[in-house]
Amino acid sequence: MIRIGQLKLKTGHTKAELEKKLANVLGIAAEEIQYYEIRKQSLDARKKPELYYVYTVDVTLQHQKKEQKILKRHGKNGAITEAKEETYRFPVNPSASPIPERPVIVGSGPAGLFCAYLLAKHGYRPILIERGAMVEERKKDVEEFWKTGVLNPSSNVQFGEGGAGTFSDGKLNTLVKDPAGRNREVLRIFVENGAPPEILYENKPHIGTDILIDVVRNMRNAIESFGGTCRFHTKMTRLSVCDGILNGIWISFLDKKTGEKKEEFMEASTVVLALGHSARDTFQTLFEQGVPMEAKSFAVGVRVEHLQKMINKSQYGVEAHPHLPAAAYKLTAKASDGRGVYTFCMCPGGYVVNASSEKGRLCVNGMSYHGRAGKNANSAVIVTVTPEDYGTGDDNALSGIEFQRRLEEKAFEAGQGKIPVQCFRGFCQHCVTEALGEVKPEMKGNWQFGDVRGIFPEAIGNAIEEGIRDFDRKIKGFASPDTILSGVEARTSSPLRIKRDETFQSTGVKGLYPCGEGAGYAGGITSAAMDGIKTAEKIAKRYGQ
Repeated sequence: MIRIGQLKLKTGHTKAELEKKLANVLGIAAEEIQYYEIRKQSLDARKKPELYYVYTVDVTLQHQKKEQKILKRHGKNGAITEAKEETYRFPVNPSASPIPERPVIVGSGPAGLFCAYLLAKHGYRPILIERGAMVEERKKDVEEFWKTGVLNPSSNVQFGEGGAGTFSDGKLNTLVKDPAGRNREVLRIFVENGAPPEILYENKPHIGTDILIDVVRNMRNAIESFGGTCRFHTKMTRLSVCDGILNGIWISFLDKKTGEKKEEFMEASTVVLALGHSARDTFQTLFEQGVPMEAKSFAVGVRVEHLQKMINKSQYGVEAHPHLPAAAYKLTAKASDGRGVYTFCMCPGGYVVNASSEKGRLCVNGMSYHGRAGKNANSAVIVTVTPEDYGTGDDNALSGIEFQRRLEEKAFEAGQGKIPVQCFRGFCQHCVTEALGEVKPEMKGNWQFGDVRGIFPEAIGNAIEEGIRDFDRKIKGFASPDTILSGVEARTSSPLRIKRDETFQSTGVKGLYPCGEGAGYAGGITSAAMDGIKTAEKIAKRYGQ
């Protein structure tokens, strides 16, 4: 198989034009190509509005001897090389890997879902428990909350099947180095369960909330077909540990027949803690039970909204491109006090959503549907915070959570229970906005004008303002007085880390596997899913050797 890199074609090209280009580069007739697969597609916008796609493509010819001749002829030409097979392989044969009890996975976000999927597929019959609802029911709960403001603390944007990423843009890019092929395996499993096939090669792949809901449901069905079990409205309430070794967990759940809340003991020697970053009550319980953990840095800030056509103009050179989706951006800056300021979870053609999970507290996130057809672009503009910012003056691992809660309480007060909104002019002048300009909020959930700047400590508010002004030098209009800010974006990542060793087990409890974003080992859908796969591998190796 031959790999061709740096293959450039204008956006809007046809399939026939790509095939012709492949044949010309190889110096063969198009009929000699048996099969080809796009491995990567990125956008070259250096000469906008003249834009190009740049491809890496694997090509198989009708005759293998012809492939060898072409590879020999091109020699050290870096653009034409032999394609190396990069197939992910689960490392252990399950027939040699007995587990005393079925492994239990707590949490059905990307980490828990992929851990369960891999274990189930290879014969380990995991039990996946989730405090929230299955995704179909959860979708109704979330939409009801956005409509009425009545929060279901167990089934919302943060809690429920699929995790917080289900109600987001569904971005799948990651900076994690991946020699084992887990990244592509995550994408392949998504496609196998209903995601668009182009995510396998796009430089910045995304799925979108509307499609993610179906993909998550299909993965659950697959887990059950492989012999796993999925239990919803089921919450782990505490661990059972003897001499540092896990022997089970206590769970509370709703009885399907009576609707009553019940509690029972679940025997287990292997439990994966795939908690989301918002499982604050569970973190508290684990802390009280002596599970080793530590506070860590994360980031907080606001959501900003601009007209999508302005972002398109900056990135593409035109307000609407006939062959390209809504444009994205990624920006970084450094405030005068040295704090990092950066955009995060950018949602082209998306919506700002009320992502609250606790009564009396409010946080926001961004969301896009697959088509990214909304009028506005939104992104988080966030500032790095460290344990020194949390204001507790001690080494409490939960201090970051308390910091988040204080900000969210102020956000709830600023909007009187609705998403607080402030134009950039008002944010800079420390005054509540009274009228909107050209940009109108595109939001899921009710909003009203409020003092967004007042949510933050002075240093963080100043850094946000400085960052937005700096970003204006890169995207003209970013710091427009009409730019809409809303808050608070406080759930960017976990504020703590549950310590684990090289076997991925807790440093204090053998048999307990902290995993994914909530445990402090990932940031985003793909990296969390990859950590779930790694954890499944560690569990298999523990019993297979």
